[in-house]
Parts: sequence; structure tokens; C-alpha cells
Amino acid sequence: MMEAVAALAGVLAGALACLVVLRLRRSDALRGGAELLEAARREADDLRRETEIRLKDEEIRRREELERQAGRMREEREEHERRMSRKEALFDRKFEVIGVKESHLEEQARRQQARHEELDLLEAERHRVLEQTKQDLARVSGLSREQAAEAFIQRFEEEMREECAARLRRMQEQVEEEAEMRAQKILGDSVQRLALSYCAESVTSTVVLPNDDMKGRIIGREGRNIRAIEKNTGADLIIDDTPGVVVISCFDNVRREVARRSIERLVADGRIHPGRIEETVALAKREIEDDIRQTGRKVLHELDIARVDPRIQYCVGRLKYRSSYGQNQLKHAVEVAYLAAAIAAEMKLNPALAKRCGILHDIGKALDHEMEGGHPLIGADLARRCSERPEVVNAVAAHHGGEACESVYAVVVQVADAISAARPGARRDTMDRYIQRLEKLEEIATSFPGVESAFAIQAGREVRVVVDAAKVDDATALVRAREIARRVESELIYPGEVKVTIIRETRVTEYAR
Repeated sequence: MMEAVAALAGVLAGALACLVVLRLRRSDALRGGAELLEAARREADDLRRETEIRLKDEEIRRREELERQAGRMREEREEHERRMSRKEALFDRKFEVIGVKESHLEEQARRQQARHEELDLLEAERHRVLEQTKQDLARVSGLSREQAAEAFIQRFEEEMREECAARLRRMQEQVEEEAEMRAQKILGDSVQRLALSYCAESVTSTVVLPNDDMKGRIIGREGRNIRAIEKNTGADLIIDDTPGVVVISCFDNVRREVARRSIERLVADGRIHPGRIEETVALAKREIEDDIRQTGRKVLHELDIARVDPRIQYCVGRLKYRSSYGQNQLKHAVEVAYLAAAIAAEMKLNPALAKRCGILHDIGKALDHEMEGGHPLIGADLARRCSERPEVVNAVAAHHGGEACESVYAVVVQVADAISAARPGARRDTMDRYIQRLEKLEEIATSFPGVESAFAIQAGREVRVVVDAAKVDDATALVRAREIARRVESELIYPGEVKVTIIRETRVTEYAR
């Protein structure tokens, strides 16, 4: 009985122990599952965050790639647009050139047709005159028809031969001029040029010397070199204590530029003597003439003014070395041309014709030192002789009110000229009066017989007069200097005093053969 109870108690104790163990394992399993669940949840959150970050990075990368592609496409489009713009501009220029060539060819065709018509008329007139002359000769002279015809034909052949020779000579001169212009244009376009600003108010130029010893070589023995330079150029050389420079003083811009180029070439060459000075000055003058022609062609080309007579081109280039009231005349003419074109465009007129009138309105100032009369009449006469249109001739003649305005273009040029002259700082009256005084001083000196040339130097304080040694002897030179001085005193108003220097030189040349 006790054994059964003990066995039962043992069974119960074992069952209880098993129950306790099972409960403990169950609680451990629950805790482990919760931990696994929490770990899985954390891992899922980490994975989700990593996925979101990766997606955001991929999105940023794709956006950047798209932006780079868009930038490249935008640059390609802009480059394509620039190329198209350049091509359009090139096409426009080519069309303009083609248009100019077509108009030129049409003009040549019209001239050729006119020449053919003129030749036909001349031929018909020749036949009529020939028949009439044959009849007159046969009736008056009593010659036979054959004899009269032979005499007339011989005389007519001589006249036609002379006329053909004259026409061939004119055509040859025209062809040579055109060939020279084209050759100079090709060379001018091939050579690199340096454009410098031009100051019309300056009356001095400075030449830099490599050393001060060069000053003595420029002066020469007993001053013969500096006298030769001043005589041939008409400019005054100022050699003072300033180290390394020589100052050239002259109111005439052309003379001053000739002197500057000559001295620079002499210094670079090293051979300085009177004979070499004359050669160098002559070469510098030819260079200035070429520069004047090139300047005239360049300005007219920039203004797109075609079919201009070479004489007018040359006068336009000479305006570069002409000033009025301190205003450079070429710049003033170009400004008037642009203003006239703008005004004409606003008035629904022909801007090209207005621009042509504007650039030529002061063309007479390039010749007023050589011819009598005001520059409007001189310019109008030149334009008329160069076969310019009547509107251009009238605009040139009437731009200062000397003649009546026969077209509206003359009024436009008057307005543009007034605007350019009235611009602040454009003109200074003192410079113009100063240049007029110097020109009058030279004019008085050259008005006496036996005077070859005269140069006003040292700002008008001295005038050097070169006389012909064969016509003026030493005694006459003294009298001539006094006469010039007395006339200057009576006709000019000037500060201080004016020194009159007579230069008389005898040269003997012989050739050994």
C-alpha cells in the first residue's frame, strides 16, 4: 500500500516536473520567436531604407544624365544655329556681290548697246556725208566721180585713223587704270594693315632715335643734312636736349607725314646725306600718294559706294590729310554720309544716293589749295566733270547755301552737315584760323616772281622762301626778303614777329660717259 502511494507520488512528481519543463520551454520559445520577429522587422526596415536610398541615387543619377544629355543637345542646337547664321550671312554677302556684279554687267551691256547704236548712227551719217561730198566735189571741182570718191575716201580714212587712235589711247588708259586698281586691291587685301586713330589737331610728330649720336648725323656737317630735309619736306625739325627724339613741326599734315617717314627710313638705313635725303623724300611722297588712293578706295568700299571716278577716289583719300576747325575732314565726310543715309531712310528716299551726296559734299576741300573759288563750287565742278548724277552735283554745290537746292537730297546733306559740325567737341575755331594764317603766309611769299616754294615753320614765326638762283641774285634776294616782310606786316595779324629767310642755291650737274 505504501509502495503504491509512493509510486503514485513519484508519478505525480514526474508529471509535475514535466509540466514545469514544458512551460519553461514554451516561454523560451515565445521569447525567441519575438526576438526573431523583431530582428526580421528590423532587417526589413533596413532593407527598405537601403532600397529607398538606392532608388533615390538611381533617380539622381538618371536626372543628371538627362540634364547632361539636354545640355549637349542644347549646345548642339546652339552650334547648329550659329552655323546656320554664318551660312545665312555668307549667302547674303554672296547675293549682294552677285547683285553688284549683275548691275555692273547690265551697265556694261547698256553701254555696249549704246556704243553699237552710236556706231550705227555714225556709219549711216558717214554714208550720207560720203555721198553728199562726192556729189559736191564732182560738181565744184569738175573731177570725175571716181577721182572725187578716191580723194574723199583718202581724207576720210586719215580722219578715221586719227579718231580711232585717240579712242584706242583713251581705252588703253582706262584699262591700265582699272588693272592698277585691281592689282592694288589684291595686294592691299593680302597685306595685314594696322589702323591707328588719326588726330587732326596735332601739328607735331616725334621720331624716336636709337641713340643721341644720330642727332649729329641728322644735322650733318655745318647743318647741310637738316637744311636739305627742311627744304625738301617743308617741315621744321626741332632737335633739342630731349634724349632720343626729334620733333617735326608743320601745320600741313602731308608734309609732316612725309618728313616723319623720310627721317625714320634715313635713320634705319644709316646713310644720311643730301642726295640720299632727296631720294628718300621722293619715295615717301610716292608712298603718301599710294596711301591717299588706297584710303579713298577703302572708305568708298566701306560705304558701299560703287562706280566712282578715280579722280574722286583720290580726292576722298586726300581728305584724310585735311582738317577744318580742328575736325578731320575725312571722318566728317563719312559721318555726314551715314547721317544723310539715315535721314533719307526715314524720309522714304534713296539712302544710297544720300550717302553718295554726303561723302562727296566736301570733296572740293581736297583741291581748294590748288584752285580758286570756294570748295562747294570746286567740288561741284569736279563731280560734274566726273559724270556724277545731277542730284549729287547740286548737293555738293548747295550744301553751304551758295546755290539753290534743286532736290531734296541737297537739303538732307545740309542737315547732316550741320549735325556733324554742331556735335560737341567736333570743331575748334582757333585751329582753323591758325592754319589759315599759315596758308596765307605761304601764299604771300609765293606770290613774288622768282619764288619756287615757301614753307611756314615754327608755328608761323618763320617763313622759308626757296628762290630760283637763275632769276634771283644775291642783291635781289635781300630786296625780296624785305618786300615779303613788309607785305606780311600789312596783310596779316599775328603775335610777336615773323622771320623771313630767303634760300638761294646754285646746283651744277654733269654726267661722265
